[in-house]
Amino acid sequence: MEGCARICVRIVEYRPFVGICVSAPIPDLPEIAVYVPDVQRYESMEYRRCGRSGIKLPAVSLGLWHNFGGADNFEKARAMLRRAFDLGITHFDLANNYGPPYGSAEETFGSIFKKDLQPYRDELIISTKAGWDMWPGPYGNFGSRKYLLASLDQSLKRMGLEYVDIFYHHRPDPETPMEESMGALDTAVRSGRALYVGISAYNAEQTAQAVKILRGLGTPCLIHQPRYSMFDRTPEQGLFDVLGKEGVGAIVFSPLAQGLLSDRYLQGIPSDSRAARDFFLKKKNVNESMLARVNALNEIARQRGQSLAEMAVAWVLRDARVTSALVGTSRVAQIDDNVAALRNMKFSDEELKGIEDVLRREA
Repeated sequence: MEGCARICVRIVEYRPFVGICVSAPIPDLPEIAVYVPDVQRYESMEYRRCGRSGIKLPAVSLGLWHNFGGADNFEKARAMLRRAFDLGITHFDLANNYGPPYGSAEETFGSIFKKDLQPYRDELIISTKAGWDMWPGPYGNFGSRKYLLASLDQSLKRMGLEYVDIFYHHRPDPETPMEESMGALDTAVRSGRALYVGISAYNAEQTAQAVKILRGLGTPCLIHQPRYSMFDRTPEQGLFDVLGKEGVGAIVFSPLAQGLLSDRYLQGIPSDSRAARDFFLKKKNVNESMLARVNALNEIARQRGQSLAEMAVAWVLRDARVTSALVGTSRVAQIDDNVAALRNMKFSDEELKGIEDVLRREA
């Protein structure tokens, strides 16, 4: 056609973990790598119903709290997201201030989504949250209608999405009426910015109140995201009962207790670990008594034919009220390790008693 330039390229299907690279035999042309997910990705993953909703989530979901920010390696983040989807992980969890810097995890995800995952948007559950500090001034924190909806608009722009599947209020606001915060979540759904809504860090009483308000608005609460692990069992003190009664799902974060429930700390505190940085996991909490408990739990895991991390993920999923374990990773191999937990999800009474005995020891 006159006036039009014809550009020839050699398309390459990129399947890094399937070992297939298919290309047309056209020599001396530039290559464009196209990510093609594993065709068997849904065969090994377990999908669990989220409360009494129509949504199912993978038993293991990927959180982008750490290692996906602007300060992190982009190609490493890209490889982790690709591998997660290849293994049937369809749920990716973000928040407005994940990074560092704030917002950069959403930007990273948005770039990878555009390059690799956009053709599979309808196969994905993407969530984000607002509730912690995000920008200066009185309107960039907590739970006002102005903050929550402005933050969601910013998140959608950073990720290049028309909507998120789940929008969370990240924490309760002691100074804003809950009706206002829940009303903002309702507006997010009614305006088409989100399909479902959830809450995080709400205690049992606050959760019951939020669920009641949202139900009255006609936008049921889909899910709650609490911290839960062998070393933090707070949700067992009433929250799980409320979620079970109300038909709300639970996706638990930090099931490995910031990596403590893994082989990273069996011999002490590694120099490149979170505890060494003394940030979310404090050095003072990783004492000799704690390390003794970690090693005792590791022995139980070994007898089950699992790593400690695998057993820790399986343990939080033993409760039917838990929909998904939300894991964070810093290496591609860790994604495989977490998903491997699904190979042995059953615990004998003796194993559960052994775990309880270890956990009752003083840290």
